[in-house]
Amino acid sequence: MPLNRRTFLGSSAVAGAGVVIAGAVVAPAAAAAPRAKRYSFTVMGTTDLHGNVFNWDYFTDREFDDKAHNDVGLAKISTLVERVRKEKGRRNTLLIDAGDTIQGTQLSYYYAKVDPITAERGPVHPMAQAMNAIGYDAAALGNHEFNYGIPVLRKFQEQCDFPLLGANALDAKTLRPAFPPYSMHRLRTPCGRDVRVAVLGLTNPGIAIWDKANVSGKMVFPGLEEQAAKWVPKLRSMGADVVIVSAHSGSSGTSSYGDQLPYIENAAALVAEQVPGIDAILVGHAHTEIPEYRVKNKETGKDVVLSEPLKWGQRLTLFDFDVVWSKGRWVVEKVGAQVLNSNTVEEDPEIVKLLGDEHEKVVAYVNQVIGTSTAVMSTADAPWKDEPIIDLINHVQAETVKAALAGGEYASLPVLSQASCFSRSARIPAGEVTIRDAAGLYPFENTLEARLLTGAQLKDYLEFSARYYVQTPAGAPVDPAQLTNAGGTPDYNYDAVYGLSYEIDIAKPAGSRIVNLSFQGKPLDPAARFVLAVNNYRASGGGAFPHVAGAQQVWANSDEIRNTIIQWVKAQGTVDPGRFASVDWRLTRDGVPVF
Repeated sequence: MPLNRRTFLGSSAVAGAGVVIAGAVVAPAAAAAPRAKRYSFTVMGTTDLHGNVFNWDYFTDREFDDKAHNDVGLAKISTLVERVRKEKGRRNTLLIDAGDTIQGTQLSYYYAKVDPITAERGPVHPMAQAMNAIGYDAAALGNHEFNYGIPVLRKFQEQCDFPLLGANALDAKTLRPAFPPYSMHRLRTPCGRDVRVAVLGLTNPGIAIWDKANVSGKMVFPGLEEQAAKWVPKLRSMGADVVIVSAHSGSSGTSSYGDQLPYIENAAALVAEQVPGIDAILVGHAHTEIPEYRVKNKETGKDVVLSEPLKWGQRLTLFDFDVVWSKGRWVVEKVGAQVLNSNTVEEDPEIVKLLGDEHEKVVAYVNQVIGTSTAVMSTADAPWKDEPIIDLINHVQAETVKAALAGGEYASLPVLSQASCFSRSARIPAGEVTIRDAAGLYPFENTLEARLLTGAQLKDYLEFSARYYVQTPAGAPVDPAQLTNAGGTPDYNYDAVYGLSYEIDIAKPAGSRIVNLSFQGKPLDPAARFVLAVNNYRASGGGAFPHVAGAQQVWANSDEIRNTIIQWVKAQGTVDPGRFASVDWRLTRDGVPVF
């Protein structure tokens, strides 16, 4: 019967009359409350892959291993990713990266320099091939992406099936983003409306210092907090239900470049604290493992979840999101993070098959013999002793600069050199020396410069470097394992200077440790001028060493120091430590040698 006003009132009256029966009041049945719509998904993340596809160490020519028996490489990560996708459902996952992808191994070096991807009909970069095959959805730019120059980076970008993000990598002239700032991803839910997940990419402002030669006048890199504050509200206004930041920036709030830039190097936690609207941050750059770290946003009071998987593909981060439909939109109800260890799985045979030929080419390349050595040299004790293997780096650098300056204005000035122990496992064997032996001394893509410094400035430089040692009273036991890296100073920020003689008194406080500083047997003249052979990272302000970044540059070279060493060994034929090695610095306490 059609329902009209009369029948509605009549039926209502009948119903009203029927609710009182035998003195009891019966309430009408309440409608069941609708069940809230919920959806769960997982965002996986890697960072600081540094050219690692396989669980292989090209410098030792064998399977990678360390004291903790970690494994490395995208082939392992691929297996973990497929396991998560199978468990969660591929549609319910995303995979992102936080940068430093195309530098770090001889595999990545080979396809940037030996058989470059930029050549006409050049190869596809192995990292692009692997990440495309695994199915990455987005990756942030790392600072080491710029090491080989912008053309190599642009070619790599072209070869990737996913966007390279950098909201704070701006064109120097227009100040507009030089790379996509963000990517937007839709996850289909069984509840009707898709979940929109925005990934904002942020890179490291230190690029302006560390790769000045490659980016100066071309790109600028403002602070992460500033650019996140600009872009996160835009992403929300565009309909993003979830905002994730992929940041090539550690969480400590510190900078290695002092006050040379107004921007923080390791700003991920500051972004979480200061910029409302972020749900999670994939952290990179610092090479530390952070399974889950919660930072409360000052404005909203909500937790932002941070996670940093260990470098080189040793870990895979999982951000697990629970969202609920509320007031016409998806709202994040819960976020948690964890990391998976890649040493628990085998390499994905599909990735191994895909890049097996590239791997074999690089193995053959690094095993080329370039000369011989009369003695074994090792970096095992180099962090606390003047070792011949570090003298080798310094000797090559000093000779190269002397030759470059010969016949010029600065030819009469004495040439000194700085070098660091980049790896405690580097080794030059007695007998045949290969490319991998020489390259293992210098795993970074640094180039060589020459800067003018005075004796007084060099004294300051050495005092700054000597902060590396833990203050140890005279007479107290000395454990080499506990002696170095004071204040978190990494090995690569401890410099030995070749051409001077000095002692480092570790019983004294930092800043007053350099004693008996001399040049050619006489106390160092504070006013004397010297040429310092120095890598471009240090010369550009990396490590915040005093004076050198502002010192006059008298020469610079575009070739990597690693190649300079390789070419030197080839030219010499024989490496004889007796020709260049001497003990010019030592650790002491009250004048007594520690070792």
